[in-house]
Amino acid sequence: MERATANQTAVGAAIDQTLSPNLAEAFLATVSEVGDAVAIRTGDDSVAWTWNEVSRRAAASAGAFAALGVERGESVALMLDNRPEFIPLDLGAVMLGAVPFSIYQTLAAEEIEYLLRDAGAKVVFVEAAYSDQMKQALAGVDCVEKVVVLADDAPDGWMTLEEFDALDPEYDPSAAIAGIDDDSLLTLIYTSGTTGPPKGVELTHRNLMTLVAGIQDLISFEAGVSKVISWLPAAHIAERGAHYYLPVISGAQITICPNPREIVGFLPQVQPTWFFAVPRIFEKLKAGIEAMIEGKPEDEKAVAREALSAAVQKVRLEQAGEDVPEELIAAVAKADAAMFSGLRKMLGLEELEAVNVGAAPTPVETLEFFHAIGIPIGELWGMSETCGVATCNPPGRVKIGTVGPPVAGVSIRLADDGEVMVKADSVMRGYRNLPEKTEETIDGEWLLTGDIGTLDEDGYLSIVDRKKEIIINAAGKNMSPANIEGHLKSASPLIGAAVAIGDNRPYNVALFTLDPDFAPVWAQQQGLEEDDIAALAGSDRVREALQTAVDEANEKLARVEQIKKFAILPEIWMPGGDELTPTMKLKRKPIDAKYSEQIEGLYGE
Repeated sequence: MERATANQTAVGAAIDQTLSPNLAEAFLATVSEVGDAVAIRTGDDSVAWTWNEVSRRAAASAGAFAALGVERGESVALMLDNRPEFIPLDLGAVMLGAVPFSIYQTLAAEEIEYLLRDAGAKVVFVEAAYSDQMKQALAGVDCVEKVVVLADDAPDGWMTLEEFDALDPEYDPSAAIAGIDDDSLLTLIYTSGTTGPPKGVELTHRNLMTLVAGIQDLISFEAGVSKVISWLPAAHIAERGAHYYLPVISGAQITICPNPREIVGFLPQVQPTWFFAVPRIFEKLKAGIEAMIEGKPEDEKAVAREALSAAVQKVRLEQAGEDVPEELIAAVAKADAAMFSGLRKMLGLEELEAVNVGAAPTPVETLEFFHAIGIPIGELWGMSETCGVATCNPPGRVKIGTVGPPVAGVSIRLADDGEVMVKADSVMRGYRNLPEKTEETIDGEWLLTGDIGTLDEDGYLSIVDRKKEIIINAAGKNMSPANIEGHLKSASPLIGAAVAIGDNRPYNVALFTLDPDFAPVWAQQQGLEEDDIAALAGSDRVREALQTAVDEANEKLARVEQIKKFAILPEIWMPGGDELTPTMKLKRKPIDAKYSEQIEGLYGE
């Protein structure tokens, strides 16, 4: 099954073994080092807890869990928004040796019920806004013994957070922490279920500490100085890893952004030193800058376009390893002083030590754009089963179009069919209650990821697509829908989402949604009276603009990959909805089913 040739195996560096053996001890080491520094804050500083305060709250939470009868290895569910209380609650469970896990707020009651039963949750925390969903879910669950609601009043049988905090505020967790070993279970990460029921990925303390050592080998975090923003859903490994585990272990300050839609506004206020986001955030930032440029007077617009064109040309030459003409270097330096530095300041990304994107494919044109304006985004790749990250583009050595080489402690190998295989101490223990699925996914020491990839001569990995999502057309030609979609989205900021369809079909078609932020601005610039998405989706002018974008994208695609027809949907797709996972990955099968009439219309015309 495996190919072990030199150019199809990549091995990360040896990892630093000096980190604490588990999250609880690593957290206490941070408290000991920078206890008086602010650890968790809100944007308005109405909350500004020091590490000492977080430690006190976490210990009290551990005592409360113990008072409720939670024992080592038992699970605790948290269905919470991004809020300061989340980390000390989660850490309290960790200190006790329990297994906290998070639930997406967008899940329906029957999905919540499934997770609670599968995890065997003993205690549940829930925001008041999701109480009805939780009540419905609990009707089919008998493992939950106590529900804590984050509200002033609790329904009968439930308790408030204030009551929970008062159960044992003087608890000493040191004895419980001493009982945590490397292989103790840390958390459960439930996969987003794009191809079936969610699977509970079991991650251990060893998995996490291995992953953190690999990341710290690449990205510098300075205790009491580094800054991150917590804004993604905590049920995703990206949020837990990037904005909880890593900061807690390294001592980076965490600012809480309670609403993910507000993240762009938080950036200038926080000025993070490390920023991680999903591709859609950078696509929207790019669209915003382009809209701003399009709104300038013609002479200023021409200057800005020329500056961006020169900077992108410089990036492409550098990426190709070619010499950059002195006059181009000078022109870009001038543009940086006059324009790009201001953009970085406006975006709130001028203090970055590193900036990364992951969780879904990022269009190359988006990456080139940000490199051009002096924000060298590096793609990383991983999955819940690898504790979030397996490869990462190193700062200063980014190869656009790749997801980087293996991080320290990780080995990558390609199977005969190109499937990416991972071996590392950061690979999950297995899937909860699914031994057969675990055996299918872990072949000896190697995790079968389901992604198809290639490795270059420097060990940098490129992801082609998900193995199960490759389009095989009626003539038997294999194509990557993610590659096609990347070119489509890069061709016009009007496009919010793009789905390429063509499996077992004679040609490819696409479904588009319009970008809810850019489309109304564009319409105003074009003098259109329509300003809502549904009306714009039916506009001839919008269709003409998207046809131009499709034509532009088709020029960069092989003939068999090109889009022949498309439909514009009069709606917006929201994370956690029918079409997108909470981290904005496409749910291809549900999309095919929901929009079958539109799809068949494109093939029947």
